[in-house]
Amino acid sequence: MKITLKTTPSKESQIILDSLRKAVTLALEKKRRLGQYAVVWRDDKAVMIDEDAPKASEIPVISEADRDL
Repeated sequence: MKITLKTTPSKESQIILDSLRKAVTLALEKKRRLGQYAVVWRDDKAVMIDEDAPKASEIPVISEADRDL
């Protein structure tokens, strides 16, 4: 079986990607203007960003048993 990888997305895929980037940029800007923090994915974990984001010590720990509720 031969697998080929494209190095650039198709024109349609690029339009979709650009739309998603714009939507995320607008959403993050709105949160910033409202003074809200955002949760983003960095280094394989969720991270809260902005000055008012809760500190790690302020975040409640949810046990495995509580996740099933």
